[in-house]
Amino acid sequence: MCGIVGKLSFSEAVSRELVTAMAQKVHHRGPDAQGVHVQGQIGLGQARLAVIDLSPEGNPPLSNQDGTLWIVFNGEIYNFQELRASLPAGKYAFKTKTDTEVLLYLYEEHGAACLQMLRGMFALAIWDERQQVLFAARDRLGKKPFYWSKNGQGLVFGSEIKALLVDPAVSPQPDHAALDAYLRHQYVPSPATAFQNIQKLPPGHWLLCDRNGQLTTGCYWQPPLAQAGPERTAEEVEEELCQRLSECVRLRMISDVPVGAFLSGGIDSGLVVALMAQLSPKPIRTFSVGFRDEKFNELPFARMVAERYATDHQELILSPDVQELLPRLVEHYNEPFADSSAVPSFCVAQAARQHVTVALTGDGGDESFGGYSHYQQVLAWQRFDFIPLGMRRLLTLPFDRFLSLVPYQTSLARVRRGLRSIAGNLPQRYQLQMSILKPEERDFLYTPQFRRLVAQGSRPPLASPAWTPDMDSLAWMMRHDQGRYLPDCLNVKTDVASMANSLELRSPFLDHRLVEFAAGLPSHLKLRSGTGKWILRRLARRLLPEPLLTKPKTGFSIPLASWLRGPLKGQVEHYLLDAVAERRGLFRANSVRFIWEEHLQGRRDWSTRLWELLMMEAWFRRFID
Repeated sequence: MCGIVGKLSFSEAVSRELVTAMAQKVHHRGPDAQGVHVQGQIGLGQARLAVIDLSPEGNPPLSNQDGTLWIVFNGEIYNFQELRASLPAGKYAFKTKTDTEVLLYLYEEHGAACLQMLRGMFALAIWDERQQVLFAARDRLGKKPFYWSKNGQGLVFGSEIKALLVDPAVSPQPDHAALDAYLRHQYVPSPATAFQNIQKLPPGHWLLCDRNGQLTTGCYWQPPLAQAGPERTAEEVEEELCQRLSECVRLRMISDVPVGAFLSGGIDSGLVVALMAQLSPKPIRTFSVGFRDEKFNELPFARMVAERYATDHQELILSPDVQELLPRLVEHYNEPFADSSAVPSFCVAQAARQHVTVALTGDGGDESFGGYSHYQQVLAWQRFDFIPLGMRRLLTLPFDRFLSLVPYQTSLARVRRGLRSIAGNLPQRYQLQMSILKPEERDFLYTPQFRRLVAQGSRPPLASPAWTPDMDSLAWMMRHDQGRYLPDCLNVKTDVASMANSLELRSPFLDHRLVEFAAGLPSHLKLRSGTGKWILRRLARRLLPEPLLTKPKTGFSIPLASWLRGPLKGQVEHYLLDAVAERRGLFRANSVRFIWEEHLQGRRDWSTRLWELLMMEAWFRRFID
């Protein structure tokens, strides 16, 4: 696991000092070694977190035998031993036991087609001296990041945006259209970033750029369409699921450094820990976080799993100095990011890193097995679908128009959203459900100036998956989450929180073969009688304590509402209510003050919206002002 950077110049030699400075910006991602390769118009840099083959021979960057290929690589290829054995015997003289060198020779043998062989998480860049091209790629589900920027002088890339900003040719200008998307979703959707001239390489994509600036990108994998397989009993599916998940866990336990696991009170991480315990000859190390507020504390449930499998268990009662942590989050996330569970993710990663270098997590189970409550909330609107779509729109339109003329009121805004859900189709209902700042709230908060700036934006997000009324609604929503919410929000959250603390996270549920297997299962094995992850819960009955199966789903949430009224109160007033924010001219000052007063007085919980505004303004002051 590492941080990577690089520059391909289109006209002049690359400066070694520039590449070294870029690599230093991602040092926390790889504190064990740092190396650069600069030759003519290409410069590559990498900071290494040594996990496989700890010898100095594995230090980056690595080259092939004749020095015509150079690679920088961030991630892990879990089937690298199998892939190494597949290469022609005696053709390649390996100098290391790393997965990085295997990847380099796979590219030499197969070119870009090697991506289809990889089972893992990765962001990589290979300079091909023979072809005079830079080849880069990102893993299928977007576990590892890849940012890039191209102008007339060259192409720069890196694991973090602030590494790109070291290059004087990359100017930190805000993209207001991307910021509008952030306020809708709590993250900036791919391929945009919050900066005008910086992009994300989307998950499952590759990039090719030659020394003259000719650049192309392409897609080699997308979240799979739901496809009906052969009829099987629930018992047969459960058994195959257990075998597949166990294999995914086994592959992710391969390491030359200590391995542990994040253990929440949920069934996904519980299953991972249970299978790790079955595969390990000694007790595994587990880490959990909780809060003094019992509504947010799942430590008792995590403790049940730890006791059942006799793990070496560590608990952290979270009462962080959030005032001190806020600027650290802004610094590490590089662009506005408002999933507040980044706070406990950051803290548990910090605690775990004191004991292990690698940790397994339960991330990814909800998207493949239908675990989110928002799936059921969207599906509930289908009870109106017995009325033809045109008639629904005709019946609700007069009320919607009338309410649009009424000054903003929370209760009436909810009525208007309900009318839109009745009149909408599945994608419209889904987008409305998943939006953080709802349409009426954006109307209430945005200034005319901000709306003009948003309208000038030019980079639309990736298109949603195609939808037709005959599609399975649950399958469409899960596929949407796998292509958008998972890589752009959840994986960003865990990647940044872990790598800021030099910790590698591995997610068995995000194995693409398991994702493809789950896509072939019928929806009634995922959501049944109001219960999500039905087939996973069936498996969990064999492996986990019963209370974990019956408790309500809570997610990795924090007492944000009370924190904003307490330790973060001064931060909100400093960032959102002062003259600097007002002069920025993006939000109506009276509207911001209104929602702040409502929150302070307990009339409405505005915490998610206030956190979005707070993180965005703090980002402006760190990266733009």
